[in-house]
Amino acid sequence: MPLFVTQRALYEVRERPSKAYSWKAFIIANIIVEIPYQIILGLLVFGSYYYAVEGIQSSARQGIVLLYMIQFFIYASTFAHMCIAAMPDAETAAAIVTLLFSLSLSFNGVFQAPSALPGFWIFMYRVSPFTYWVAGLAATQLHGKEINCSSRELSVFDPPAGETCGTYLAPYLRTSGAQLSNPNAMAGCQVCSLSTSDQYLSGVGISWDDRWRDFGIFWGYIAFNIFAAVMLYYVFRVLDVKKISFKRKKTSKVAEKVEEGAHTADHAGSYEGQERKEELPNARVF
Repeated sequence: MPLFVTQRALYEVRERPSKAYSWKAFIIANIIVEIPYQIILGLLVFGSYYYAVEGIQSSARQGIVLLYMIQFFIYASTFAHMCIAAMPDAETAAAIVTLLFSLSLSFNGVFQAPSALPGFWIFMYRVSPFTYWVAGLAATQLHGKEINCSSRELSVFDPPAGETCGTYLAPYLRTSGAQLSNPNAMAGCQVCSLSTSDQYLSGVGISWDDRWRDFGIFWGYIAFNIFAAVMLYYVFRVLDVKKISFKRKKTSKVAEKVEEGAHTADHAGSYEGQERKEELPNARVF
């Protein structure tokens, strides 16, 4: 953002007065020129993060996660341009970025599940761009993974006398998706309420089937950032509000003068009509 402020100041005192190129070319070029750097940064982050955390997954999953990484940094660049486009300095824009980023991060469904949010704040979950980015990334990386509960997470209880844990819990296991650690035991049944990661993800509104939908929605936020950056720059840095207000005042003054002139003409016409009516009887006498 500080670099953009410097380039903007140089453009507004040199290129714009000389009409070397338009303001639209300036703002769009500043956004586009950052994209190759964001792609390189996304590749570096993907290489240092993905294989250390996930190891080797299928090529399709690796490709989707890579696209999400690149997409995130492109979003961050366009988001910064949107916030700095109309601001006078980088410090003010940084305060706005911190506020908006913290709100998006707080209501993306990670810190608090959507079902636990108060009714008024559920809209923040829906409008937060990170809701869709985190959902797509988590679904891609965690889909189909087996869950192994620790001893503290297991539900332990005894079945009825004469039955094994597997026989007693068979109807429950078929419908719930839970897993039983010791099906042949006659006591101390150990049940884990989840068997795959998709069961947990579905509880927070994340689905493997929505990974490409979330990817497309996040591109919509990037397009909105670019559009907002262009419009904010035009309204606050190109559009001359003082000149517009002066024109409005001048137009209103002209309209007032026209109305005064019309009123004066109507008054003069009515006065002449009265004089003519007074002269007509005298003409008949003669």
